[in-house]
Amino acid sequence: MTLATFILKNALRNVRRAALTISSVAVSTALMVSLMTLERELTVPPEAAGASLRIIARNKVSLMQNLPAKQLAAIQRIPGIVTVTPFSYFGGLFAEEDFTSFAQFAVDPVPFRAILVDGRIIDGSYDEWVKNRTGCLVGQDTMKRYKLKVGDRMRFRGTFYPCDLDLRIDAVYQGTVDDRNVFFQHKLLDELGGDPGTVGTWYLRAESAEVADRVIHQINDTFANTSAEVRAESERAFQMGFVSMWGNVSQLIRTVNLVVVFTLALVAVSTMSMAVRERFRELAVLKALGFQRRDLFGFILAEGFGLSVLGGALGIGGAWAFWTFSDIQGMTKGILLVFEVTPRIMGMAAAVAAVLGVVSSLGPALAVGRMSVVQGLKTLD
Repeated sequence: MTLATFILKNALRNVRRAALTISSVAVSTALMVSLMTLERELTVPPEAAGASLRIIARNKVSLMQNLPAKQLAAIQRIPGIVTVTPFSYFGGLFAEEDFTSFAQFAVDPVPFRAILVDGRIIDGSYDEWVKNRTGCLVGQDTMKRYKLKVGDRMRFRGTFYPCDLDLRIDAVYQGTVDDRNVFFQHKLLDELGGDPGTVGTWYLRAESAEVADRVIHQINDTFANTSAEVRAESERAFQMGFVSMWGNVSQLIRTVNLVVVFTLALVAVSTMSMAVRERFRELAVLKALGFQRRDLFGFILAEGFGLSVLGGALGIGGAWAFWTFSDIQGMTKGILLVFEVTPRIMGMAAAVAAVLGVVSSLGPALAVGRMSVVQGLKTLD
């Protein structure tokens, strides 16, 4: 019998207990991976390739306060800006839904084409949308989810605005970080809203990443001390502003993760303590036969480490497979776009499982190391 088979036989001596231990570690590790992935998805939104060039200018007081449309001329005069369009969030409810997970934005379709650099038109005609005042541009994910096609109607009930939308799908885009949104003409929103002369935000594109910071400062300075001061920021900063509305979600998730790890540690320590206590006499016999303390110490550490690593591997692999092949958008009703279990997250979970395997074995291993042969042989089964 080799040392490896000896350790394996001892680890599986009580098959039920070993299976329960491995299952506990697997479930806890899978939960840990899921929570870390959730934290990442909520606090680190995906960034598009052209995000460094795009800038959003909103009302400095609040995102809920609109900006005057007459600001457009002043923004267009700022050097370094390629194009600018109004960008107003409609926030309607699609069809008979009580909650719609995708957003609708009113834009000027002509300059917007130069802003949508990450996406490409895969169906329909962008030019047709430009000509059609009641047309819309729809993301591929939304088209698939609702089984829509070019030419279909999309009707939205207004929530923020006192009007409804009846749009025709003229074009479909794909390739952005969020292929769910619906874009329609701002002229239609102005017409339905009584032409209030306002926009939600300004969405613009800078010539290069090098001039983007200067453009942001110039926009802020242009409207400083006016009745409608603006706060211009990069697309990334704007996204992170929405993330901050979740509150301290990272702290909450990390606290839950600590509870999971602590519970897992208790299970592992209890299992190894029982396993070693049952074998005190056998370990005393091994010591009497000439095995050193470090040998017995290594046997116990290897047993605990092996059970924890096996459970961790099953949990990590199971979590990765589940979240990789699941329809996360359908499960969360579109709240989450992706749920990517990254190598870094899997590595952290594996490290936790390995450390817990070692830590859970330290107490029993030290007890065996201090045990004399006589004390061990006196131990009752």
